[in-house]
Amino acid sequence: MTTPRRIVVEGAAATRSDLVWLALAALPGLPDHFGRNLDALHDSLTADVPGPIEIEWRDAAASRAALGETFDRLRQTLEEAAEARPDLTVRFRD
Repeated sequence: MTTPRRIVVEGAAATRSDLVWLALAALPGLPDHFGRNLDALHDSLTADVPGPIEIEWRDAAASRAALGETFDRLRQTLEEAAEARPDLTVRFRD
């Protein structure tokens, strides 16, 4: 069994979009070219990063309150990537 590549986003700290992107960029295997746009993030998660992958977003409510629609778009992108890739697990915890 392969150990999952794992990233934890601390929602209470991820209250600015630049901090969220820094947290996501720490995912082992995410290429530098993923950029800071949602399409590139989706493409990188579904094609570039070897699996399995786990992304856990803790205290998501704090990020949602601070980021608003930006958080909603990030969440949608991550969930769509997880739907496209069975070895990608995304969890949002409040």
